[in-house]
Amino acid sequence: MTPRLHKPYDLAPEGIRAMMALEASFRSGPIEQGLKHLVKLRASQINGCAYCIHMHTSEARAHGETEMRLYLLSAWRESTLYSARERAALAWTEALTRVAETGAPDADYEEMARHFSEAEQVQLTLLIGAINVWNRLQVGFRAAHPVETPRAGT
Repeated sequence: MTPRLHKPYDLAPEGIRAMMALEASFRSGPIEQGLKHLVKLRASQINGCAYCIHMHTSEARAHGETEMRLYLLSAWRESTLYSARERAALAWTEALTRVAETGAPDADYEEMARHFSEAEQVQLTLLIGAINVWNRLQVGFRAAHPVETPRAGT
């Protein structure tokens, strides 16, 4: 895969600064770190963004997420490894990431609203919107994820 632009972020510094400020707001926001990783990873899976899948899998692992929960994330509906709050956030993530298809169903919103305060609902929705923007930048410009050196014996 060949990148379409060299250093695309340098070409729109104000926009990137605004996105980074939005990301900074999530660090101090009410949503727990582990859930933010799952949401970002699930949206990135749906969007086929290898760059972001690599990033958010690595970050989730560094923050203590288990391998099994990461492996099963794409099949979270069939797994018992996710809490009701996580399941509600993941359903909302899928609904908004595929908003042209889903129209953000009332059932998904109502379930999410059962588990999140109004302030958390806004933060979660902003988080989902932001990762979708990042995915579009990376996929659209064909950003390549880092390649890790294989371990000995592999």
